[in-house]
Amino acid sequence: MKLLLFGNIGFWEILIIVLIVLLLFGAKRIPELMRSMGKGVKSFKDGINGKDEGNPDKPTEAEKKEE
Repeated sequence: MKLLLFGNIGFWEILIIVLIVLLLFGAKRIPELMRSMGKGVKSFKDGINGKDEGNPDKPTEAEKKEE
């Protein structure tokens, strides 16, 4: 497996990284981290698209311009 960003990274390197992450965060905490990261990415995408998360009933500036 050759990735342009990381050069030539193999199975053992990936395994070592996964073990270090498990030791640092623990197996129970990793799903929480992934869930919060997913929410952050969704919020970021919504912000780019102009959606207002704070009040879904309130139209955004882009929606006001369309009317």
